[in-house]
Amino acid sequence: MQRLYDFIRRHPTGVDTFWAVVLLGLSGMSIVADQVGVGGEQVAAVPIAVGLCTVVALRRRAPEKMLLLAILMGVAQLLFGLRPNAADFALLVITYTVATAGERWASRVALVGSLCAAGLSRLRWPQEAPSTSWSQSVFVVVVMTVPFVLAWVLGDSIRTRRAYFSQLEERAARLEREREAQSKVAVAAERARIARELHDVVAHNVSVMVVQADGAAYVMDASPDQAKKALETISHTGRQALAEMRRLLGVLRTGDAEEGGEYVPQPDVEQIEDLVGQVRRTGLTVDFKIEGTPRPLPSGVELTAYRIVQEALTNTRKHGGPDAGASVRLVYFDDGLGLLVEDDGRGAAHELYEDGGADGAGQGMIGMRERVGMVGGTLDAGPRPGGGFRISALLPLKPAGR
Repeated sequence: MQRLYDFIRRHPTGVDTFWAVVLLGLSGMSIVADQVGVGGEQVAAVPIAVGLCTVVALRRRAPEKMLLLAILMGVAQLLFGLRPNAADFALLVITYTVATAGERWASRVALVGSLCAAGLSRLRWPQEAPSTSWSQSVFVVVVMTVPFVLAWVLGDSIRTRRAYFSQLEERAARLEREREAQSKVAVAAERARIARELHDVVAHNVSVMVVQADGAAYVMDASPDQAKKALETISHTGRQALAEMRRLLGVLRTGDAEEGGEYVPQPDVEQIEDLVGQVRRTGLTVDFKIEGTPRPLPSGVELTAYRIVQEALTNTRKHGGPDAGASVRLVYFDDGLGLLVEDDGRGAAHELYEDGGADGAGQGMIGMRERVGMVGGTLDAGPRPGGGFRISALLPLKPAGR
């Protein structure tokens, strides 16, 4: 049964042609039974029946053209006085077809024809019921019109339903495309985030290791204890950098969490004091103060604050000179967190931060601005009056627009 149904769906014109042949046979028997007389009526009976059956056979291939052919056959039937027979069933079929799949104009023409057909037939052959009253004639016309109107209504409702399902399919396809686009955007954003994290980890920790290595080499002969302490700092910093890099690269692998590996938590505001202590051990004087009442902040704000201080102190150590000092201020407001990082060193030109001339990557200040923008904050960076460099940021508790 399923094979038969599939065959019918694949060959709609063949099925329509089969029913057209059946209708032609019934029409022939109806014409013979009515004993059509001699003259124009007899000459037109067979061509009109063939034309109406052709409408049934080709209704799905060219519904508008078949509607016009059906109207032509109907007019010819009225002109030649050929009484209704089985072939007129084609008029009902083409009305349904154009209402379902035809152009809008064809559907409207079919509806008008459906409303007029029974009345015209009654006017053309009034002698078939000479004794009926005017009200009875109207009733008969209405009864004969109802099937055509129902066929048109059914076809139009199917058209509406198909259009609705088509819109649903189009919407589902559009949502799927949008979902894929959002996934690509999310992947790109995650890659950018990982790139910023890696830059911050490498730029800070490697910078500390380089400074400590240079210092150890300088005092190796004169002060072995200081050289040993510098080497211990290098070892600790290197292990810390490896741990953070493993955490970041771990998110690129699938199934690491299920295998029992636990990632190191992301840095937060509380770890800024440890960061300052680490920088102090490298020889840079840092003044650290907290103003306001500390309280929990969104994880994105805490990570951004930590990375800004880390990047700023790294730049101070790289560009500030041997006698530079820095200060870090954290200010808790009611609606956000303020950061102020300053140094009094000789500083580097602002272009170095923006274009990457100092570290060769160009990601320092760009990364800061991207991080601040992601949490809806503001960043101001530039040379400080009297020498040095200043970075100030305001990080709101909630992104703007929420």
